[in-house]
Amino acid sequence: MRELVRALALALREQVAPHVGSHAARAHAGDAAGGDVTFAIDAHGEELLHAFLADRAPDVAFYSEDAGLVVPSGTVPKHVLVVDPVDGTRPALAGLESCCVSVAAAPYREDVAMADVSVGCCVEIQSGRVFLAERGGGLVEGGPARLSANERLDRMFWTFGFRGRPARPLTEVLGDLIDVSSVGGASFDLGSACFDTMCVVDGRLDAYVEPGPLLVEQVPGMREEFERVGGGAVLNNSPYDLAAAALIASEAGAVVTDAAGEPFDRRPSQMSVAIASNRGLHEQLVNEVAIGLARLRDAHVEAKPARSP
Repeated sequence: MRELVRALALALREQVAPHVGSHAARAHAGDAAGGDVTFAIDAHGEELLHAFLADRAPDVAFYSEDAGLVVPSGTVPKHVLVVDPVDGTRPALAGLESCCVSVAAAPYREDVAMADVSVGCCVEIQSGRVFLAERGGGLVEGGPARLSANERLDRMFWTFGFRGRPARPLTEVLGDLIDVSSVGGASFDLGSACFDTMCVVDGRLDAYVEPGPLLVEQVPGMREEFERVGGGAVLNNSPYDLAAAALIASEAGAVVTDAAGEPFDRRPSQMSVAIASNRGLHEQLVNEVAIGLARLRDAHVEAKPARSP
């Protein structure tokens, strides 16, 4: 399975790399099963994904952002591949480096979740760099990990994402972190959960924080705000964004939880993220997210007009 995952990731990278920076690849090819727009570059990747597995592993199911779950007919698969042919579609279309192919493998069953992922591979599309990990086997390729030792928020280089999220509420939650790191460190919206995480693994960044699902779960009215920005869909990180990246980061020694500090090993769907290079920094980030969420809840309550008696 490790060889299959790696081979598919490299084949997908070869398929989509020529379309990076192409205006033609920005054409809308429909709506993805996950609710996002399918661009032409995504469609090129999906085409290769279907053909590759039909030829090399016809008995393996797959789950992708654009196609959803695809189970081969006439068989009960033993494995499912969780695939995002282009994680960071928008940076790829702009010709930027922050885009990856992501492929992960897990056993095929009804209750499969993040803890069941056995192999993960992320390939940076522009550079061709491969990150590969097996559960319990460490970072097989792309290492050694160079996790940052920085624990200071004011020196932190970190990333988050606005795609599909309402900007004002998200900034209310993360605003203090953005401000405190603005001069002595830096914050970025790089547009790819996989690329963000690989940057933590090799020390380019200290942390990746994404609280989106917590806003939806904990703040009244936020689901409607997310649906407004997402064109009717709630667009947060899903398994195809993180299945490979989270395993790689964990096996590399990073601290990987949701943005409330809880493991997301059993979460099968959308999840918030707090991935940090060390535990001291991670604890501070989780605390700051909790403070920001409380601030957003208070602001939301205050903004509601008083009801007539």
